[in-house]
Amino acid sequence: MTKEENQNLENNFSKKKEDGSEETDENIQNVENEKKEEQIEKSSEEKLFEIEDKLTRTLAEMENQRRRFEREKQEAFEYGGFTFAKEALNLIDNLERSKQILENDETIKNSEALKKTLEHLKIINQDLISIFSKNNINPIDSLNKKLDPNYHQAMMEIEDDKKEPGTIVQEIQKGFTIRDRLLRPSLVGVSKKSEDKDQKVKENKENTNQK
Repeated sequence: MTKEENQNLENNFSKKKEDGSEETDENIQNVENEKKEEQIEKSSEEKLFEIEDKLTRTLAEMENQRRRFEREKQEAFEYGGFTFAKEALNLIDNLERSKQILENDETIKNSEALKKTLEHLKIINQDLISIFSKNNINPIDSLNKKLDPNYHQAMMEIEDDKKEPGTIVQEIQKGFTIRDRLLRPSLVGVSKKSEDKDQKVKENKENTNQK
């Protein structure tokens, strides 16, 4: 092989080597470009998911606020006069106190003037109850009912063997409800069994002997 042929072989080998390097570099560049495209695509999907999630949360919060507003508006419509109604009950209380004072006044007892006055007080009381009833404010039925802590507040116990223990036998102050809510509880006296005197005496003697 001549010197010139050897030179040609070396040149061809170098050229192939250079071409192979170029192809390798190009492949590496393609792979890197593909990875970048995947990362960009993945990043876009994540951003889209975040936007959808925020939008869903925002819509849910708006719906919750709308429902809360509707509920508060309904409660304001139904119970907006709660405080006023509670204060207005003082009128009924004052009428009842006036009635008791007049009935216990010995100077006018059994008089025609007392009778007419009590009749007028009764009419006024009935008118007030009627007005309250039209506005869904109703008295609590208490007498001869079992004590219900949701509507009654026991103020005293009264011995009564004819009634079951815990039965309301006295109404000290009338209670009221407004729609399905308690406006104020009834103040009541409830029955209890009378103590066995003989048993009580026996227990006292035993306690004395023990001392």
